[in-house]
Amino acid sequence: MKPFFLVLARDGRDVEEKGEELDALGVPYIIVCGEPLPLPRVVYREPLGKYDAINFGAQFLGGAGIICLNDVDTKIHNFHKALKELQDDTVGLVYCRVVVEGGPQPRFYKLLDAIRARAHVAASGELMVLRREVFERVVPLPPCKAEDSYIVFRALELGYRAVFSRECFVTTMRTETLEEEAAYKRRTVGGIYQALSYAKPPPLIRFFYLLLPFVAPLLLVQGRTGYYWMKGIVEGAVNMIRRERGGIFDDKSFRDDL
Repeated sequence: MKPFFLVLARDGRDVEEKGEELDALGVPYIIVCGEPLPLPRVVYREPLGKYDAINFGAQFLGGAGIICLNDVDTKIHNFHKALKELQDDTVGLVYCRVVVEGGPQPRFYKLLDAIRARAHVAASGELMVLRREVFERVVPLPPCKAEDSYIVFRALELGYRAVFSRECFVTTMRTETLEEEAAYKRRTVGGIYQALSYAKPPPLIRFFYLLLPFVAPLLLVQGRTGYYWMKGIVEGAVNMIRRERGGIFDDKSFRDDL
């Protein structure tokens, strides 16, 4: 089964480079972009969030048996390793490791990757590879800040296996300062709690997030960096409880990311 790439781009940055990368891989693709561009295989969609771009892009998939969701600001490495995981008929989707250079995120990913090698507590939507039947059963996606984790949670709920691939990975840029990192954690953690309100993953995952705000202070052993991680996690949980309305966050910093 040949893969089809559905690439998500908020604006025109990195779009041409991503097209060149996928052309080199020899895979068909469409880029859903929040900025009108006169480029082949680029379609415009007002930027309402990744969940909306995925729902919109679903109409362009043709007869592809494998759907790859990919962020435009990434570089893909060892893609064949992700496809190899799908040779196991029990595997419904693969999400891939993220490698970030600089800033506070490399230390956090080291911790997160150790956890999700054992339990799928959070996905990385930078590159996800799904069987077509899984994709069709989880879309349309509801309004959700953590659409990647929602997809994994929903797939697990439906009885599919997920795989976290360390061998297939993407490189990208993320936060540079601790203040940015706290805001990023607030958005993503709030989004994951939102995803949990839509899906019912295995009890271990739900139990993990029940405890998370209470065990987050343990991150203080990482010093100042750990404080900002904790701050973002706790604020994300609180914002979801206080400000979520019908799947859309009222808080402007959440809305800016949609």
